Amino acid sequence: MMLRVAMDQVVRGLVSASKSIIKCRRLEGKVAIVTASTQGIGFSVARRLAQEGAKVVISSRREANVNSALAQLKAEGLEVSGVICHVGKEEDRHKLLNETISKYGGLDILIPNAAVNPAVGSVMECSESVWDKIFEINVKSTFLLMKESLPYLRKSKSPSIVIMSSISGYQPFSLLGVYSITKTTLLSLNKTVAEELASEGIRVNAIAPGVIKTKFAKALYESEEANEATLSVIPMQRLGEPDEVAAVAAFLASDDASYITGETIVAGGGMRSRL
Repeated sequence: MMLRVAMDQVVRGLVSASKSIIKCRRLEGKVAIVTASTQGIGFSVARRLAQEGAKVVISSRREANVNSALAQLKAEGLEVSGVICHVGKEEDRHKLLNETISKYGGLDILIPNAAVNPAVGSVMECSESVWDKIFEINVKSTFLLMKESLPYLRKSKSPSIVIMSSISGYQPFSLLGVYSITKTTLLSLNKTVAEELASEGIRVNAIAPGVIKTKFAKALYESEEANEATLSVIPMQRLGEPDEVAAVAAFLASDDASYITGETIVAGGGMRSRL
């Protein structure tokens, strides 16, 4: 246990140090939208994109969360703006896109990160209403935002979409059955849309995070028993940090990944995912 605590402290120190030495400006002049980006992975992605020079529009369903995140990011000297957006509402998605174009004049990077999991349990115990809610936010809103953003992305010189899937899309979590199904669906959405849009120069890729230390994944590590069970399937023997996922997103959104489309990068500490 003491060794694990020491390892966690080292990882936090390395991640903290990396924030202060980021000098790469791969996204200079680009405009990005990151949904559900006021905390957790979404917040770290928004911050990393802005650190690399992008003008970033963050969003959340709650005004207080948007204001809090904006204050923190602006205090770091980053170029960010915020919009209240429930991705399941058409009018909110349109407002997000319209305000982005109005403020920054275009769109180069779209990262639909919003996801929900309102119930824990097996697939066959899931109610119809819960099934519909999870698919509405995790899959349908991702698809619709991608579709609605196309007129703007088509005007970009290097447009990129990065879908946020999950390692559970490859290896389902028993208590997150329907959530896992939606994340598998996003893997297929990624492959299919990437092929459709490749001829237009729009790259589409995905990230499949493993167990990342966020509030969303708290049930997988908050108790000692849950933490031990989770670490037992992670070869690196630690949880991931949101900034480690953000680094992957920045790479995929940048021209360093200019010949990559239709791919999914697993950031899971070596967890089993695929061949």
